[in-house]
Amino acid sequence: MPIRDMFLPEFDHEMETTRKTLERVPEGKPDWKPHETSMPMGRLAGHIAELVGFGAMTFEGDSFDFAPGGKSQRQPTVMTSRQQLLDIFDKNVASARAAISKASDEELQKTWALKNNGNTMFAMPRIGILRSMILNHIIHHRGQLSVYLRMNKAPVPSIYGPSADEGRM
Repeated sequence: MPIRDMFLPEFDHEMETTRKTLERVPEGKPDWKPHETSMPMGRLAGHIAELVGFGAMTFEGDSFDFAPGGKSQRQPTVMTSRQQLLDIFDKNVASARAAISKASDEELQKTWALKNNGNTMFAMPRIGILRSMILNHIIHHRGQLSVYLRMNKAPVPSIYGPSADEGRM
């Protein structure tokens, strides 16, 4: 079985669950954060929405440099509305899924690097990037966002089992 066919069901499940979490982010609280050192809710939600887009990017070359010549290429996504957040997320999920669904085992095992101003931050096979820096990274931040939801009295969706707000699945 090709690697992509083993990976895609997990990807689909995690993206569905992540979308349900993003659907609950309250509007009008983009600057809210549980602690002064925490990421604001609008930025955290935006980060989750943009992260999956890096899945497709890993197939657009052998590396990506966040700041070639010391200048950042991207502006971080900050939620301005729930619809904006979901539109970005849905577009990124579709592009990542399309790239993964046509990737050969050879492409998935090829090394890809993330760089900052020419310096390699890390390099690993693409499947490792997809699992650790995309999927696991999203899961990590989705957990943080679930706490933000709870602290703002927004219902937390069922993720890996029932939540206090949704009971039985």
